[in-house]
Amino acid sequence: MKEIKRREASASASASASFREASASASASASASFREVSLREAIKEAMSEEMRRDKSIYLIGEEVGEYNGAYKVSKGMLAEFGKKRVIDTPISELGFAGIGIGSALNGCRPIIEFMTFNFSLVAIDQIINNAAKIRQMSGGQWQLPIVFRGPTGFAGQLGATHSQSLENLYAHCPGLKVVVPSNAYNAKGLLKSAIKDNDVIIFLESEHMYGDQMKIPNIEYDLPLGKSIRKKKGADLTLVSFGKILKLAFKASKELEKENIDIEIIDLQTIRPLDYKTILKSVKKTNRLIILEEAWPFGSISSEITYLVQKYAFDYLDAPIKRITLEDTPAPYAKNLIKLWYPSKDQIINSAKSLLYKKSF
Repeated sequence: MKEIKRREASASASASASFREASASASASASASFREVSLREAIKEAMSEEMRRDKSIYLIGEEVGEYNGAYKVSKGMLAEFGKKRVIDTPISELGFAGIGIGSALNGCRPIIEFMTFNFSLVAIDQIINNAAKIRQMSGGQWQLPIVFRGPTGFAGQLGATHSQSLENLYAHCPGLKVVVPSNAYNAKGLLKSAIKDNDVIIFLESEHMYGDQMKIPNIEYDLPLGKSIRKKKGADLTLVSFGKILKLAFKASKELEKENIDIEIIDLQTIRPLDYKTILKSVKKTNRLIILEEAWPFGSISSEITYLVQKYAFDYLDAPIKRITLEDTPAPYAKNLIKLWYPSKDQIINSAKSLLYKKSF
């Protein structure tokens, strides 16, 4: 367990301050009123609240200003903060990612928006070769407080080059923290913590979720990075997931409840640092594990989790670990092929039944 303790200690050191703030917010929210907002509104609120608090924070990217954002996430921010803090750029991800990194080294706290994270591949030299490594290569003399954010994953018939989930690619790199919210509430709280953090954050949203509505508190709140959350208690099986595909897990859970199968659902929220402790605790209780991920299977986040669970909780497993991912091909365009490529509710149901040695359909 030494490896896990080392990683958890590193994660908790950077998250402890925001965790204390989150705890205070949680206490306050018990008496706070709530209102319904969309995920895009929650993200805008997080950025705006932090920009009002700290004048060194600015937003830069394609169409973030005059057009109010490609997905209207930054609607109204240009009018409030002006052209020096909400900056439209040419179509040059490598260029404006580099500008953001340079400004962060000179006292700013930039939020870099990619219209889709597929386009971040154009800027990958700046993100991985520069941003992720500056702190170590400077011997800790330079911090790089910067957030790279934008939509990830499959968003409909957009073709293979616009439908990729790249969390595992960025999580592979030391020096980067990777965050994937699953709803408006945790999107706002996690983004506020990400903006305040002094490390490089990859913050991945979903185009399919921007319009999703959810009630959030009428008070400001942060959520700690590096902490997963149990979204549903269960006794028969643990399901670990993150991002928009969690909605599929809840649909399958409702179907399984009709057959008296009670699954526990964990939302990772942060991919790196990964909250191993919560996963292991749940698996030791349920003795079975499914990992649901909107990504290709080879070298996936589910592969990492599978390795760690079999290493540190093997004796607690009553069945092999199962993972449910995309098919190992680029995203198809045809709707009939998409149904075969993308995970389904029935896959989750049948996987759960097989782990419990029940008959599948």
